[in-house]
Amino acid sequence: MGEPTAKILAGRTAAPPRSIGSADSDGAPSEGPTAPRHTLVSRLRTPRRPRLWFEIALIAVSYWVYSLVRNAVPEQQSAAMRHANWIWKVENHLGLAVEHSVNHAVNSVTWLIVGMNYYYATLHFIITIGVLVWLYRRHPGRYGPARTVLFITTGMALVGFYFYPLAPPRLMHGIDFIDTVKAHHTWGSMASGDLAHVSNQYAAMPSMHIGWSLWCGITVAMLARPLWAKVLGILYPLATLVVIISTANHFWLDAIGGAVCLGAGFALVYAVYGRFVYHLPRYPATARRR
Repeated sequence: MGEPTAKILAGRTAAPPRSIGSADSDGAPSEGPTAPRHTLVSRLRTPRRPRLWFEIALIAVSYWVYSLVRNAVPEQQSAAMRHANWIWKVENHLGLAVEHSVNHAVNSVTWLIVGMNYYYATLHFIITIGVLVWLYRRHPGRYGPARTVLFITTGMALVGFYFYPLAPPRLMHGIDFIDTVKAHHTWGSMASGDLAHVSNQYAAMPSMHIGWSLWCGITVAMLARPLWAKVLGILYPLATLVVIISTANHFWLDAIGGAVCLGAGFALVYAVYGRFVYHLPRYPATARRR
């Protein structure tokens, strides 16, 4: 009786042999010749933890190149004026040529238009950099793809500046738009006042004030937790739209152009990662939350 019992017990306790590549108890495949290997596509679709020094250098170099290319585009005045007149006619035909009345109405309130001049000159950079820093610190897994959306948007804008020079409303002839920076002696734009000679004044289509502010607004509205932050994210691009029209720096159709560029940026990044930017993991796969 002892020998058969020992054989039965030995058979029950012996572990069956595992084939190479079979799954462990937690569902993860064991290592072996048939274990799945990372493909190029999977590596591209896996967000990496951003490196601070690289991001600072990348943003600095990218903005330098952007400014260099933007201002190196030939300032085709005749074409820019012709395009501006065409857009103005289209907006009038649609019954939506509101820029002139808004410009004059807001300009009559000195404190408001001066504030908008400074808004136009500063928040475009401050808010965008602030959102990038926030993404880097709080959403490192989404930072790289979201930053890439912004870079693609800006790159497409450069193409627009080159192939479609456009004069802003404040430079149009025969229509008394008010250049609010000159009128109130404030610094509100690189393309106005004493700095006009160092900037391409006919790079108005598409509006990157709208492209960047929409990117900031969508990012904050999608990822921020407090309701007040989400509301501010929604209001920021709307306020920017009012500012660019009130200061006569853009037509509202320029804003549409900026939104189209941003949409293309999101679409291209979606094609790479297979998911909407803000649906990617908050933290990179190799990073552990502290």
